[in-house]
Amino acid sequence: MLNIDLTGKRALVAGVADDGGFGFAIAKALAEAGASVCVGTWPPALKIFLTLLERGNLDASRTLSDGSQLQFERIYPLDAGYDSLADVPAHLAHSRRYADTGDFSLAGLADHLTKDFGTPSLDILVHSLANGPEVKKPLLETSRAGYLDAVSVSAYSLIAMLQRLGPLMRPGGSAISLTYMASERVIPGYGGGMSSSKAALESDTRTLAYEAGRKWGIRVNTISAGPYASRAASAIGIISRMVDYCAANSPLPQALDAIEVGRAAAFLASPLSSGITAHTLYVDKGYHAMGMAVEGLATRS
Repeated sequence: MLNIDLTGKRALVAGVADDGGFGFAIAKALAEAGASVCVGTWPPALKIFLTLLERGNLDASRTLSDGSQLQFERIYPLDAGYDSLADVPAHLAHSRRYADTGDFSLAGLADHLTKDFGTPSLDILVHSLANGPEVKKPLLETSRAGYLDAVSVSAYSLIAMLQRLGPLMRPGGSAISLTYMASERVIPGYGGGMSSSKAALESDTRTLAYEAGRKWGIRVNTISAGPYASRAASAIGIISRMVDYCAANSPLPQALDAIEVGRAAAFLASPLSSGITAHTLYVDKGYHAMGMAVEGLATRS
């Protein structure tokens, strides 16, 4: 029997602030496979996330198949929009939402990991980060600032993370990001430059797979997940319609479950996928293969 065994592996999942998204599902799947899991959390959400954990509000969702609970080895503050604290505007660094969180930049994250675990100390890196401040705006109405913010956090941050965390990863390691099919097809309502960001992310995945593979011996892949009504995705404004439409028109006519993405990530992180890199893996019930809507079609004998 082939089993996914990540015992003795350490993962960092960047982009976990609650139990409702793909990041949390991936963290849980990695823990189920035996990995120790650290997470990076956006500073304005960090205190709330820690409070939820301390009060036991997430205990049910943290329960693993053997009855134990997902434990985070470390929870780090992380704003992947900034390479170092020197890049952070003063008004933001001293704001109430960022105060007392320490160095939340990507350089700070690398320093935290090195201090806590030495180097090399990381086997799995998960980029579950996306933000488009103007996501509800059509591309034609998106400002330059909004577009660049979307690309910076949703795509460039993967490059910046690998620049700093690649040297901390052991040979054979795996880096995984999350994309969406708006990178290649028009999804009305998914605006603000987010479609451009996902296209960049997929292109960068191929190039980074070559460069990071040759430099550090690690694999780089991305998962193109179907729409999922997480709290973060609610910012899109039409996420429920997207979920319903895809469920009705996919080869497997069901809504996607976040744990299905988590299990795919666990596979990509494991030795079972040692020959897979530079790949976009679709986990969307097959919707990406469809060229015509099923809804409303008359059945012919």
